[in-house]
Amino acid sequence: MALFVGLMSGTSLDGIDAALVEIDARGRPRLLVTHAEAMPAPLHEQLLRLCQAERIAFAELAGAEHAFSRLQAAAVLRLFEDNGIAAEQITAIGSHGQTIEHAPWGHAHGPAYTLQLDNPSLLAELTGCTVVADFRRRDLAAGGQAAPLAPAFHEALFRREGQWQLVLNLGGFANLTLLPPAESDTEIIGFDTGPANALLDAWHTRHRSGRFDADGSWAASGCVDETLLERLLGEPFFHRPPPRSTGREVFHLDWLESYLTGKENPVDVQATLAELTATSVALGIEMARELVGAPAASALIPCGGGAHNRDLLGRLARHLPETSLVPSSDWGWPADWLEAGAFAWLAWRRLEGLPGNLPSVTGAAGLRVLGGIYSP
Repeated sequence: MALFVGLMSGTSLDGIDAALVEIDARGRPRLLVTHAEAMPAPLHEQLLRLCQAERIAFAELAGAEHAFSRLQAAAVLRLFEDNGIAAEQITAIGSHGQTIEHAPWGHAHGPAYTLQLDNPSLLAELTGCTVVADFRRRDLAAGGQAAPLAPAFHEALFRREGQWQLVLNLGGFANLTLLPPAESDTEIIGFDTGPANALLDAWHTRHRSGRFDADGSWAASGCVDETLLERLLGEPFFHRPPPRSTGREVFHLDWLESYLTGKENPVDVQATLAELTATSVALGIEMARELVGAPAASALIPCGGGAHNRDLLGRLARHLPETSLVPSSDWGWPADWLEAGAFAWLAWRRLEGLPGNLPSVTGAAGLRVLGGIYSP
């Protein structure tokens, strides 16, 4: 058995998730303990500004990366302290970093790129642990989207004989994994379906106190603007076949406001955004099923922060009457900790010299070993 720490800060920018994962010789992961380190408001605002900036000063970028990496180290050290763990017990930390921009198709005829703020050298120095980082760019170099990477981990956790299943991560953006039965040679399909918490949180923050709409209660009190929803669904991304991935480069408040007349009731816009997420997920599921000729899945396993949004889950259930929504905790892994767990597992794959991507998901030319290794 080996111990790994997975670190994840998603597009919601709410903090650092640190998960201690035990992995056996066959690569079977088991979640042991966790710690969530909240994102300080100044760093949250700085990172959000960088995500939406057209021009960035190098000094600001370096300062944000330094602060972010120190926050990651604080999360790891608190995890160690709270659970009596020594750095020497840890085989490696898997660090995803903080995505600032993701452009797998490039911009203005430039090369494809993906940018995650991370300083694995500093993280190794501060924690005394080996760090595995920079997971995405190897897949990008092989012609892939570099995202999503979690479907390989979903396969390790949830794939079963005789069952078609869906895993849906509802973070800042929603990404979907379609898992065929274990005995099938059908390829796994996975891709981003569109916005989830990123737009819901941003609109809520603009009009109400707090960073997010707890339980989706504000959205639930509004009425869907069907005309607005139809306009939003005209976004070409929703109709692009996979492989595909997205982020704030496409879906942000300016994007939303370009569709608004200014006469809409804010609570109805929130309801419409929730319905946009549910509808785009349903469209993505239908697209995935058509690609491989799959029947309706027996279960959809929601994870990420949106798994706690009762309004959003209700909307998904109405769109998917043939599929049961099953909590990931029923499968032995809490919904909030799948992505951090995934990067612990991907760090294990890197040290074992095993590929971490799925070409059927990312579109890469083939299987690739992901990540670089930074010694303490």
